[in-house]
Amino acid sequence: MFSKTCQYAIRAVLYLAVHTSDKNAGVNELAEALNAPKHFLAKILQQLSKHGLVSSIKGPNGGFFMGEKNLKATLEDIILCIDGPDVFTGCVMGLPQCSGENPCPLHVQANAYRQGLQFHLKYQSIGEMAVMVERQGLNL
Repeated sequence: MFSKTCQYAIRAVLYLAVHTSDKNAGVNELAEALNAPKHFLAKILQQLSKHGLVSSIKGPNGGFFMGEKNLKATLEDIILCIDGPDVFTGCVMGLPQCSGENPCPLHVQANAYRQGLQFHLKYQSIGEMAVMVERQGLNL
């Protein structure tokens, strides 16, 4: 459902939320931990930083981290930043004419699924999600 770019963004933010409470993480560390292409991930992190979804410090001791404000943001904020609103409204079959008035065969089911998912993504903070990731011992 989400683009590869968005998946990397979500994983990077959750990694930062779980692992950087007392330190910054550089792009090299993140790329290795997430098994992601370094330059691709750097661009994603710059975009997230520009939109205030991660914090960064420049310089030799710099890197990325999650501040208090960042932890209050939601996964929906990340998804909208990277993939835009169409991920929640566009046709799952990619049909340009699909709408409530002219639905595709999957419209009703997809719409119900996306609304439920978006509700959880909108009302669960990154900080709360990070706690669940830690509790479940998920490997990002």
